[in-house]
Parts: sequence; C-alpha cells; structure tokens
Amino acid sequence: MVLRRVVVTGLGALTPIGNNIEQYWDGLINGVSGAAPITYFDASKFKTKFACELKNFNAEDFLDRKEARKMDRYAQYAMVTSDEAVVDAGFNFEKLDKDRVGVIWGSGIGGLETFQIEMLNYSAGDGTPKFNPFFIPKMISDIAGGHISIKYGFRGPNFTTVSACASSTNAIIDAFNYIRLGHADVMVTGGSEAAVTIAGMGGFNAMHALSTRNDDPKTASRPMDKDRDGFILGEGAGALILEEYEHAVARGARIYCEIGGGGMSADAYHITAPHPDGLGAKNVMLNCLRDAGLQASDVDGVNMHGTSTPLGDLAESKAILHVFGEHAYTMNLNSTKSMTGHLLGAAGAVETISSILSLKHGIVPPTINHFTDDENIDSKLNFTFNKAQKRDMNVVMSNTFGFGGHNACVLVKKLEI
Repeated sequence: MVLRRVVVTGLGALTPIGNNIEQYWDGLINGVSGAAPITYFDASKFKTKFACELKNFNAEDFLDRKEARKMDRYAQYAMVTSDEAVVDAGFNFEKLDKDRVGVIWGSGIGGLETFQIEMLNYSAGDGTPKFNPFFIPKMISDIAGGHISIKYGFRGPNFTTVSACASSTNAIIDAFNYIRLGHADVMVTGGSEAAVTIAGMGGFNAMHALSTRNDDPKTASRPMDKDRDGFILGEGAGALILEEYEHAVARGARIYCEIGGGGMSADAYHITAPHPDGLGAKNVMLNCLRDAGLQASDVDGVNMHGTSTPLGDLAESKAILHVFGEHAYTMNLNSTKSMTGHLLGAAGAVETISSILSLKHGIVPPTINHFTDDENIDSKLNFTFNKAQKRDMNVVMSNTFGFGGHNACVLVKKLEI
C-alpha cells in the first residue's frame, strides 16, 4: 500500500527552561540550565537536593481551578502543552472532522505525586480508608490523553504509550503510523511527566541514577564529560500536532517539517543498564533509517539520549559510530538534557521539538557543561559543546532509551514539495 505523508503543524512545550515554545527555544540556544535546589518539598536529607523544576508555573493560570484539582500535575502539563499546540496548528473547528482526530500521549510514570499524597495521608491516619474519589483517575497514566480528547471532542484513536523514558517517542511514532496507514487525519501526540516528588527523588537516588553535585546544580548535567555522575530529574511536557500532508495543505496550514520515520528496538540485556556496546541503540537508529528510506549519510544531526550517566553516554556514542561510520564526524550531536534535565516519559517529545526547531532556525542547541574530555569517548565527534552552532540541516534524528531496554528513535526532515 502507499503510505500517506505526515507533517507537523503545531507545537507546545512546558519545560524547566521555558513555559512555552518561544521561551523553550530561547533557553536552548542560549545554553540555560534549568537545575536548581528543590522547592516542592524539603530535600535536605536526600542524597540529591536539586532538580529541573518548572519555573513560575501556576496551573490555574491555564485551567479552571476545579478542573485543575481533578488532575495530577502530569495531566495539567499535558493540557497546557496540548492547548498551545492546538492553537498553534490553527484549526477551523467547524470544518474539522473530529472522528478523524486522535490523541496518543506518552508518560513513563503518570500520577506519581497523587499516589504519594494518598498513601501518606492514609499512613498518617488511624487506618480508616479515606481516599480522594479522584485518586484513581488522577493517578492512571492514560488519563492525560482522555482529558485532551474530552476538552476538544476528538473521537479518533486514543491511548497512552508507556515505555519509561522512550514513552513519548513511542507515542509520536504510533501517531505517525496511525496517520500514514489511514486511520486518522490528525493526531495530538507528545508526553508529560511530573516525577519531582519525594517518591521520585528517593527512588532514583536509591538506584544511584542521579547526580549528587549539590554544590553546583547548574553544571551537574554534563553529558559526555569525564566527570559526569548521573542525570538530573526534570519535569514538564511537549506536544505535537501531526497531520496528513494533503489534509494540512488543503486547509492552508503552516508546516514545520515532515516526520520521515521511526524506529524501535530492545536491548534485551538489563533492567536499567544499557547494552555496553550500544547494541539496542544501534539497532533502533538503523531501524529508523530503514523506515525513512534514507542512508546514514543523509543525516545532519542526532539529538542524543545523552543523560549524563557514565554507562549510557558511552554506549550511545559507540552506537552512533557503528551506525554512521566516518559520516559521524561530520554531524552535529547534542544533548538538550544538559539544560532541561531528564524529563523521563516526556523527554522524547521535548527533544523531538528541539530537533524540529533546529531544522526551522538552522541552529543546533549546545551540550552545556563540558569541562573535561572522556578518554573513552571519541573526541573527534562534534557534540556541540557549550555553545550553539549555526548549521542548515535537512534531517535530524532524536534518540530515547528507557529502563527495561526500550529504545525509540524518530527522524524529522525538511518538507520536500
């Protein structure tokens, strides 16, 4: 069968370095760190006392107070970014066939804070079960997509992808496939996460996954640096409107780019550690190229998973060399997690958005906080260290890898008429 073309017509972002698309991009190209001491709770006894929280965000500035109280923060973030993306897409709702518009959202954890609050309240009581009637619908990881569809009346395919830190990339790929296979004309997709909580910080600390550079949080996320010691927990959301090309053209939509392809793979190795030779990462990039019908030499840049963990950065660098060979030295590689921290299930969405904006503006955001080369990582690779670089790019790939060995990669490219 002939697959339909899929383009991006709307974007929305809520991140630790900017509360909308414009602010997010400004933070990226200026190398702003979103890391700071935790304000949501007393973290004085935690190994890690900092995170990449949202700044100056109040859900009630965007949502009705009663409605906001029915949502976990992760769902609030989803609503805010999807609203921005829908407005950005410029739909005429009187002419939009809502039966052909769906929502596929991603979240690795869902309503962690809601679960935490209910359990703390129960344990502080006398054992009598007194739970909020919205406990379950606030907590479940699929509810964000439900809220989005209810607000707009979108009656097309609707579900949530859960694959740890690859969740929203998987959501984008699924949305892409539903459109190109003819099951929908428009999809709202992306992901959100709100895991900067007592349980979230405590759990990741117990795994020794987080940086403990408490004396200097802003330089703690340092992907590919010799002295990296773990990731910084972030929060937020990213939303994209994917649309069938002819449908977008017919309504005169502004088109950001085309989705070229998507790839998925599994490490089949360990529940948290990557394959040491980057086998799963290599396979997912090859699968993505194959799906897009492109050669490795066609790719201008890779937005790396690049979490700032000792094992992860090394494995991904090896995989890039396996896939791209000598061409790897001509590409721009970067890790926006050096600025935003790790948004877990929302990471793929905000990083795909970064890749799309790189295509639009001809600028590659930097990998900040590089101080010392790691002798185990090829120093000839261009990781776009410390300063944004101007580059006219046609094809960019974005990698996300999750606990459990889940790997997903999406390729975006400039629209060819």
